[in-house]
Amino acid sequence: MQDSGTKPSGRFTDIPPSIFNDVIGPVMRGPSSSHNAAALRMGKIARALMNNNTTKVLVAFDTSGSLPFTHTSQGSDMGLAGGLLGFEADDSRLLNYEEELDRKGITVQYHTGDFGDPHPNTYRITIENNEETHSMIALSTGGGMLEVIDIDGAEVFIQGDLFVTLVYCDGDAKPILEKLGSVHPPPSLKSGRHGPFVEILSHEAPGADEIDALAAMTGVQYIRNLPPVLPIHRPRHLKIPFQTLTEMAALAREKHLNLDALALLYESQRGDIPEKAVLQRMVEIVRVLRSSIKIGLAGTDHEDRILGYQSGAYLEASRSKRLMDLGVMNRVVPYVASLMEVKSALGVIVAAPTAGSCGCLPGAVLGAADTMEMDDEAAARAMLAAGMIGVLITRLSTFAAEVGGCQVECGAGSAMAAAGLATLMEGTTDVALCAASMALQNSLGMICDPVASRVEVPCLGKNTMAAANAMTCANMAMAGFDPVIPLEEVIHTMDRVGRSLPRELKCTALGGLSITPAAKALERDLNHRGQHHRTPEVGTTEDGGQRP
Repeated sequence: MQDSGTKPSGRFTDIPPSIFNDVIGPVMRGPSSSHNAAALRMGKIARALMNNNTTKVLVAFDTSGSLPFTHTSQGSDMGLAGGLLGFEADDSRLLNYEEELDRKGITVQYHTGDFGDPHPNTYRITIENNEETHSMIALSTGGGMLEVIDIDGAEVFIQGDLFVTLVYCDGDAKPILEKLGSVHPPPSLKSGRHGPFVEILSHEAPGADEIDALAAMTGVQYIRNLPPVLPIHRPRHLKIPFQTLTEMAALAREKHLNLDALALLYESQRGDIPEKAVLQRMVEIVRVLRSSIKIGLAGTDHEDRILGYQSGAYLEASRSKRLMDLGVMNRVVPYVASLMEVKSALGVIVAAPTAGSCGCLPGAVLGAADTMEMDDEAAARAMLAAGMIGVLITRLSTFAAEVGGCQVECGAGSAMAAAGLATLMEGTTDVALCAASMALQNSLGMICDPVASRVEVPCLGKNTMAAANAMTCANMAMAGFDPVIPLEEVIHTMDRVGRSLPRELKCTALGGLSITPAAKALERDLNHRGQHHRTPEVGTTEDGGQRP
């Protein structure tokens, strides 16, 4: 939300973000939303493109991107496989994805090449069976979001919130396009590698009669239906109650609306769903988070993990009075750690706004809510307020650490948590915006340097630091501290800082703590254990790096 337009991670779009699509969610298994959840959604689209009949998949990554170094350890392989198999992001079968692929007779190969891809999270996917081959280029843009930018060599722009019908033609497709002239939005003609196809976007699922009518047209070879992969579909008449942060703040003052009420209004209009349904959806997310915290505190284990079970030990040490009395922080720290441990054990968590920062916001809000003896609805309202800050951030910047470093994950999560905590304390919208601004200011320049390419160290410490920062800034804002720099300007600054960070410090495991002697020794030890870790093959694809 800015006066000068919007700037997503991949390319220009005027589609406003959704709290449940772009900010809080998906409900997923760890370890990384940019890798696991986004790749799973790509796999679902690829599965539909092949009419649920795939036998061979070739995935290629640019050598200059982040994925050659992280696709296995951070879950891209697992996610993509899950999507190809039709699984949801929290499906327990993801844990045995290799066996599931074998059972379905699907082989997946990974290669790298010099493609010159400008986005560090670019997937070049070729999918085959005995009868046909298709290709797809897709971007993971942060927090599980994606953009499909190429199908069969033709430029497209699919974000996963609409129904997409592809009509493949065996000759001239213009007559088909003319017959579809009354369809809205207007269909477009694409010149693909295997011939022309017509792309039809729709807000509702096409009926069987519509598909039959399309199939009966002269020149139609076959049809592919690509259903939405995001929870909130784009409504036919999309509207939002405010376009900019300035407009939002003005509406808050005019109507005396706190940030949670603004979030309810925004998401209700954005998704064309009742405010009651918005609140209920967030309450359900809060209950998923409570379950995850309970599981984490009880103890988790996973072979391919750096850190062991620590959250319960902290809670026990706090209860036995062996720690300094930090008040609510002695509840928040184990909550944050428990969520991070569940994520690292490939358990179910909620990307908020990402899986790498899944502990900060929920741990802070639920820890504070429990200390204050507040119910799930109060916690959900605080999470919605946090989600509204996330909408501002993703509209002006990104949640992808590969683009902006950890400041756009844990830093963003801290700003969101600060606003949520201020709302929990019944602070006004202006107070919540001040809290978010201060928290984000304190996070500028935070690098992403995962040790051994695992989302654990220093991620756990950064999540707890982000939660502590959020709590402090929420209290400072409630006490009337002046943030000096407005939130919108801080977000723009964060984006500029992130894009100026060197590639080595943006989730590539090529700099920072990732390359210390201790980290490299740990990485060698983990790889030696052979816990599903394959070193990527650096070179070109089988066809010389030209496709898909």
